[in-house]
Amino acid sequence: QVQLVESAGGYVQAGGSLRLSCAASGQAFSRCTMAWFRQAPGKEREFVAAITWGGRLLDYADSVMGRFTISRDNAMNTLYLQMNSLKPEDTAVYYCAGDLRLTTINSPQNPDKYDYWGQGTQVTVSS
Repeated sequence: QVQLVESAGGYVQAGGSLRLSCAASGQAFSRCTMAWFRQAPGKEREFVAAITWGGRLLDYADSVMGRFTISRDNAMNTLYLQMNSLKPEDTAVYYCAGDLRLTTINSPQNPDKYDYWGQGTQVTVSS
């Protein structure tokens, strides 16, 4: 019902900025809780941020608080992640995820509760 496609990531120096986008197909996007996760080599998938269907922030990971901003444009069927003050430890494959059943309201950090996933996009931050 919802297909998600992340924009190309990129290679950026520490302290730089990057904006990721996630384009969704289908009308269900506007009813989904949406989130960003990331996975670094050899590590488990990690929660980054989540936002309700109406644009209310649900949560940020402590590691990105104050540096990353999640937002969405339901008219454009697009989710965004603005990443500022990037650090080498932000290097990972970033994934957008959607929850249509709204089971993540109380636990947006749990990847198992998301129904739809993008293919992932690489972000590399050099020191």
